[in-house]
Amino acid sequence: MKELENYILKYGKVLSNDILKVDSFLNQQIDINLLELLASKWYQEFKDKNITKILTIEASGIALATLTAYKFNVHLVFAKKSKSSNMSDNLYKAKVFSYTHHINNEIYVDKAYLNEFDNVLIIDDFLANGEAVTGLINLTRQANAKVVGVGIAIEKGFQKAGDILRNKGLNVKSLAIIDKMDEITKEIVFREL
Repeated sequence: MKELENYILKYGKVLSNDILKVDSFLNQQIDINLLELLASKWYQEFKDKNITKILTIEASGIALATLTAYKFNVHLVFAKKSKSSNMSDNLYKAKVFSYTHHINNEIYVDKAYLNEFDNVLIIDDFLANGEAVTGLINLTRQANAKVVGVGIAIEKGFQKAGDILRNKGLNVKSLAIIDKMDEITKEIVFREL
């Protein structure tokens, strides 16, 4: 998606050969006009898949998933990274390693919010090593729900998780795929979509 690629080139900051900072428009400060374009693109891609739930993981995926859920007119469910005292014990849970924070998290979704009748679209901001998406797929399968697609804003193609997920038969729609970043030259090379 050229609009997203242009935002990345203009506002993104290459911090290393594998870390791209996009908090000025996607993670912390969010450009709502861009968000609307991303959600509309996922809607066009998956509108015929009978989506009943949008699933993401806290925190950075929530904004993207919210507008996407609005487009589909379905509920958004987000996996929590910590179990609070007001959560029941009737939970789906999975382990996820955070590439950004370099820690293991256990993620949770209350069983009341996902079930065998759900067709789930997973939405997230980044796909690097695939840990978050794999954890969300795990939660969905525990609920006997069906993952009908995965929508990713920015995929780090050089880390291969997207290719692995696609080879497993998942419909992964990334709106920008980066094949290379150079921390010295700040060059970003996008895959042709």
